Amino acid sequence: MTVHDVAAALPDIAALRRLCRAVAVAEAVLNPGDYRTYSFDADWSETEEVFSMRNGGGDEFDVVFSPAGAYIRGFDHESPMSPYDGDLPWPGVVDDVPEVFRSCVEEPAFSDGDMPLVTACLWRETGDGRWHTGPVEYPEGEADPDGSGWLFELLVDPMPEAFQSFAEDYYERPVDIKAVRHIYEGRPLTEDVVARLNPRASFAGVAAEVAATGYPGR
Repeated sequence: MTVHDVAAALPDIAALRRLCRAVAVAEAVLNPGDYRTYSFDADWSETEEVFSMRNGGGDEFDVVFSPAGAYIRGFDHESPMSPYDGDLPWPGVVDDVPEVFRSCVEEPAFSDGDMPLVTACLWRETGDGRWHTGPVEYPEGEADPDGSGWLFELLVDPMPEAFQSFAEDYYERPVDIKAVRHIYEGRPLTEDVVARLNPRASFAGVAAEVAATGYPGR
């Protein structure tokens, strides 16, 4: 799998934003106040929202939502396409990114010094009918050369069961699928939903964290 396969599987921008927010909210309920894999910042800048993944092992991705559209960059630190091998992104990965998203390519938070940390990149401008990627020639003999096959698993599978599978594996405990479905449907968070996902969580505390994602309140 490569980023080209991801581009064909992703939903449109609006649906992707809802999915990203739901993933971040569901994990915030499961693990409030602590390190989380997924997060959503509705106030990343005056005009941008960002959904982020950090696995603690050096792998990461970000989805930047802005009036211009959406920009996605992923970084698999073990990929043969890692920029650390040549101090530059792999040829073609970010070469064709439109000017409206160039600030995302050069964003310090997505870089190591002046070097963009990226092995996979996609973008879609507002009003466009599809996702775009660069004209990348991938290294031979690699089933998942840019990390897209695992980095973007929850983005290409919009079903609540996909999050349930991730969370049960990561947190090693059962995850209530009905509560996850409630969040994936974008319905207001309730004390019952929070209790079913995390009986030890304070609803007030979770609600405060969830508010930062822009998820609807009660």
